[in-house]
Amino acid sequence: MQKQYKIFANQIISLLLILLPISYLPQAQASCSGCLCPGNPCHLCPLPAMISDIVADNDPEICKKIRQEVPPIDSQPGSNEYFASLDQSTMSCVKNGGDVIKNTRRSEIFPSRYYCKPYVSTTK
Repeated sequence: MQKQYKIFANQIISLLLILLPISYLPQAQASCSGCLCPGNPCHLCPLPAMISDIVADNDPEICKKIRQEVPPIDSQPGSNEYFASLDQSTMSCVKNGGDVIKNTRRSEIFPSRYYCKPYVSTTK
């Protein structure tokens, strides 16, 4: 009889160890930190610029400069035109004082593989 209780206790403990981390999952997803968060807190612009991109009225100057220097394209990732435009827009981002961020977790909000983060001065 004790053997059955030990097996049952081990199953309960195993179940709790599995369920405990899951209970913290929604809280971890709800708090987003960094630039790739809803609302675009860092004012990122996608690299390269695509014709289908929606341009915001409050778009940072660096994003406007990149679009002027490197016209938006309609090519799919992997094509020669895409890579050429990506190279040019990356150089334009850095030349104008921005940082290039690689997006390893693409989503509906941030579908591009690379973004330009405008330089933000820490002094006023």
